[in-house]
Amino acid sequence: MTTEDIRIDTANGIGFIGLDRPKAFNALTPPMLRAISEALRHWRHDHATRAVIVYSPHIRAFCAGGDIRFLYDSAKAGDRDAIDAFFTEEYKLNHTIFTFPKPYVAVMNGVTMGGGMGISQDAHHTGGLRLVTQSTKMAMPETRIGLFPDVGASWFLARAPGAIGRYLAATGASMDAADALYARMADAFLDDGALPGLIESLRHQRFLDGVDIVRFIEAETQKFKVSPTLDHCEFAQARTLIDKHFATGNGAAILTSLERDTSQWAERTAAELRERSPLSVDVSLQQVDRAKFSTMAETLRRDLDLMRSTFERGDVVEGIRARIVDKDNQPDWKIARAEEVKAADVDRMFESAWTPAAHPLRLLKN
Repeated sequence: MTTEDIRIDTANGIGFIGLDRPKAFNALTPPMLRAISEALRHWRHDHATRAVIVYSPHIRAFCAGGDIRFLYDSAKAGDRDAIDAFFTEEYKLNHTIFTFPKPYVAVMNGVTMGGGMGISQDAHHTGGLRLVTQSTKMAMPETRIGLFPDVGASWFLARAPGAIGRYLAATGASMDAADALYARMADAFLDDGALPGLIESLRHQRFLDGVDIVRFIEAETQKFKVSPTLDHCEFAQARTLIDKHFATGNGAAILTSLERDTSQWAERTAAELRERSPLSVDVSLQQVDRAKFSTMAETLRRDLDLMRSTFERGDVVEGIRARIVDKDNQPDWKIARAEEVKAADVDRMFESAWTPAAHPLRLLKN
């Protein structure tokens, strides 16, 4: 099947999902979400399909996230149903991938952010692989636009080493290939130039089953070495400081800790955190803390609750205006400073608009 913005086909017992919206960095539209979901539903029960690989043929981006402009326009038009429908469909897809019974492999070359994390991180849970390349630029930069790490990403952030998950959620810091591997947000490294050859080999090589396919891909990645090495990547170098400042506490407590530290890293990190939505930072930290003790289904239901709250009374519409639409980079956050965020403000964001029996994601199983 070939549709606008996405190419889906099967060959050699493998389902291929090629993201093909390069001008928008493969940002996910509702038709793209539906196409991927439909393909996975079919392949789940098709005995001839033994594995799935999702990739982008464009080196600049795997997937930059959801279609932010569509969501902004819907919010300005007061179309709450369109926003709810988009995220409900996206989170159902995330759960479908997380529970997929066959190896799912994601090649995260180029920009991999937001919704791109949602269609790649779950690969690890399927017995598949998350591959990064030298062009990988991975992040969940949602607090910069008044959002929080959604698409179930907080479940993975909660399981990152030390305080790295809380650090990434609050700051939206970007990761290269080595950082992603160190943070356990990726499994193996592939050279960008090897991707076309890998896809071609997967279409023609003979495989016994899905496990054999994964082993073949792993063997191909062994030909390449990530640089810098994990011991010398940025996260490894900053690990002591990350754990010191981000292990506990809300945004205000973290900033107090950072601003007592005279190191260049702490000064730079504090300045970056001050630019984020203070309310979103606290929501993001709490979401990671809650995800540590949650199933993926529970995490995604909470994501949808938070998304409704964030569009109704949070900072996301203003954040998108300031960062993406008008690009003045002068967002007028509802709560101006981290020190002014109250626990009640954060708790209110987690209130659900639905009863458990009426929740749009009530049927997700853990």
